Amino acid sequence: MGLFDKMFGRGASESEQQQGAQQRFNELKNKYQTVLTTADNERIQFQNLHVQDNKLFIRAIAPSDEAKNKFWDQIKLVNPNADDITAEITVDSSRAVGAAAGGGQGGSGQTYEVKSGDNLSKISKQFYGDANEYMRIFYANRDKLKDPDKIQVGQQLVIPPE
Repeated sequence: MGLFDKMFGRGASESEQQQGAQQRFNELKNKYQTVLTTADNERIQFQNLHVQDNKLFIRAIAPSDEAKNKFWDQIKLVNPNADDITAEITVDSSRAVGAAAGGGQGGSGQTYEVKSGDNLSKISKQFYGDANEYMRIFYANRDKLKDPDKIQVGQQLVIPPE
């Protein structure tokens, strides 16, 4: 499963994952794949990625204004009207400092040691009360993780604050 293959975040409820919403999500994900790739390259941390009101809904945190602008520029290249996407991108420059220092932590995150039987959803449920917030942990640990489904026992993961 690829990085952006399913909806996640507070908007990805059971009802939204019905056949039609999932199909629409896949259509929009394919259309905006270059936007998602740009976000990944710019270390933009997604908090939500799902279909809402028949549009691709993205809520994310960029490490700089420059990263945020590159993200928006890519949206405009794909669809100048942006009539099928809603994006709420905030800038938290402390994330850039943490990432540049190699910690990827940005702010006052805590660490967690992966135990046998853990996955990011289970860890997310433990820290945030919502298993669908697992991508927050993945993005905070991209220096160690290449795939959200592949964590290893004994790894020290940064858990970003809520």
